[in-house]
Amino acid sequence: MNYKNKLSTGPCFTPSHKSLSTNSILVALVFLLGFQFSAQAQAPEYTRPSWYFGIGAGANLNFYRGTTQNLNADLTVPSAFYNGFGAGLYIAPSIEYYKPNTLFGFILQGGFDDRSASFDQVTTVCNCPADLETKTTYYTIEPSLRIAPFKNNFYIYGGPRFAFNIENSFTYQLGINPDYPDQEPSEAVNGDFSNTEKTLISMQVGAGYDIMLSSKANKAQFVLSPYVAFHPYYGQNPRSSESWTVSTVRVGAVLKFGVGKKIATPVAEVSTQKPYAFSVNSPNNTATEPYLTETFPLRNYVFFDLGSTEIPERYVLLSKSQVKEFKEDQLETYGPKKVSGRSDRSMTVYYNILNILGDRMQKNQSSTITLIGASEKGPEDGKAMAESIKRYLTTVFDIAPNRITIEGRTKPKLPSEQEGGTKELELLRQGDRRVSIESNSPALLMEFQSGPNAPLKPIEFARSKEAPKSSYLAFDLKGAKEAFKVWSVEVKDNEGFIQNYGPYTEETASIPTKTILGTRDEGDFKVTLVGTRPDGTVIREENDVHIVQWQPSTTEESMRFSVIYEFNDSKSIAIYEKYLSEIVAPKIPKNGRVVINGYTDSIGDAENNTVLSLARANDVKQILESSLAKAGRKDVTFTVNGNGENEALAPFANSLPEERFYNRTVVIDLLPSK
Repeated sequence: MNYKNKLSTGPCFTPSHKSLSTNSILVALVFLLGFQFSAQAQAPEYTRPSWYFGIGAGANLNFYRGTTQNLNADLTVPSAFYNGFGAGLYIAPSIEYYKPNTLFGFILQGGFDDRSASFDQVTTVCNCPADLETKTTYYTIEPSLRIAPFKNNFYIYGGPRFAFNIENSFTYQLGINPDYPDQEPSEAVNGDFSNTEKTLISMQVGAGYDIMLSSKANKAQFVLSPYVAFHPYYGQNPRSSESWTVSTVRVGAVLKFGVGKKIATPVAEVSTQKPYAFSVNSPNNTATEPYLTETFPLRNYVFFDLGSTEIPERYVLLSKSQVKEFKEDQLETYGPKKVSGRSDRSMTVYYNILNILGDRMQKNQSSTITLIGASEKGPEDGKAMAESIKRYLTTVFDIAPNRITIEGRTKPKLPSEQEGGTKELELLRQGDRRVSIESNSPALLMEFQSGPNAPLKPIEFARSKEAPKSSYLAFDLKGAKEAFKVWSVEVKDNEGFIQNYGPYTEETASIPTKTILGTRDEGDFKVTLVGTRPDGTVIREENDVHIVQWQPSTTEESMRFSVIYEFNDSKSIAIYEKYLSEIVAPKIPKNGRVVINGYTDSIGDAENNTVLSLARANDVKQILESSLAKAGRKDVTFTVNGNGENEALAPFANSLPEERFYNRTVVIDLLPSK
């Protein structure tokens, strides 16, 4: 080989890698400086900055690949170098823009970038070890797109790297042949690489995490942001004449600071005229409602969940050992797993329908039923639904299988979904996925009814009437929607115990007295309005209130009956006409009052539902008035209401099909004279 620099085959010499102690100290100082800044000020608070300025530092872990042998015009070494590794310092000022809780931002850094390293030792043809160490440094400009995928302190970034060469020197050392240890070592050769690329364009990707060093009480806020980045070898060829490339992993941190904007503290407006008016109505609750005996109708349907032919778990299913203890008038023992609706007792009755049916069939051995399953999947699926009920009755109640007939249909005989309908189809189809219970056995049916369409005999039970709305503690906040974003109420008793209610947005709200008083009969309280204005200001206004517990009467007695309808039908009252005339009308007390409330479910137009519910209630009134007139009675006062689908007044919720079916009702209260 041709050597233009004097080389000798002296003793082996292996140069040590450059010490990183200086670099490490600089990085450590940057980290420590970050923790010097702590929040000293208290109020007021400041926003997180959008612009940050600072300095970044890190260690470049440089990985060499490719081939280097012709170092410059004066030196071509006997053996080529291939791989290498080393670490260098990176330090650069930083400018960053990132608006908190957003996705994108921008980072710009430019500074000193050391890509130095040592090549792996090679052995020449003379069996001499050879070492090559490079000093390769740049001034870089690195613009990056910052992305916060979770809109929090974690971010990823990436962009181009523009590098301008500052130094590209080398130290070459040829060692001695180990077979001749007495030789003198050759002198190290120092020089600059030839064919050096003055400008490199490459790329980087990385990830970091912002650690806030200052609280929101500081106007100047400091952030320490550890990061790691990868610079692939694409574009990183230090020389144009050989295949030597550099890949770098950079680990470091950026200490940066920015200035937040002062958050204005809402100040309550002082005004002689309030934009609202708050009042509390605490009724004296001296008048009591009558003790109530209710005759509750049984809906002949069992509703099934979509995709299942098993009896839903909301229906009460007994074990065989519980059957002997089951009684229709003591259903509290057998409550459903999930009670839904405002009238828990009534739904408890309905969810026991299969147990009531099984108990009645046990006591009336000649009775028979037909179970007709209707499924949108077809008759076979409907049959499977009916079969699950038959299996329960035959297994648990020991009903002979030949007393139960099953059928399957695609739609029930009285479907809710009509041909050509387009609105609220999902709710209608939920109601049509059911098993209907039909019978010709009088022992199972309501009085004066016969045939497969006859309702089942209702259940009679006694209960204290629930506290009426008029007995509640009521709050009236006129102008609430304009004056407040939300408002709530604090109720404090004489011992300082506070109960909180709300938040509310409407102008009125009410709370049952039992919720506040518990077991107490009455008490004095301070009721405080807590209103949050649109600008965040909090308004408080206090009232003194005496609250009296509502108590049901134990001396008076009233009765309740119900009529239930099919979907959108105000004319099906005919089936109840004889029942109303001969069972309900004779029970109206002398000089009594009859309060008739009509309801609908939530399906359909609200205005039409109000009209429909009033039509149903008037049908009932007309039958009862006619029956009383035939008996020569004119002593009864009637009150008729059409409540439509009003959720505040509806007997039940509307989330399940059975609740909606029971809301298609007229409720008749027979009250004694005042």
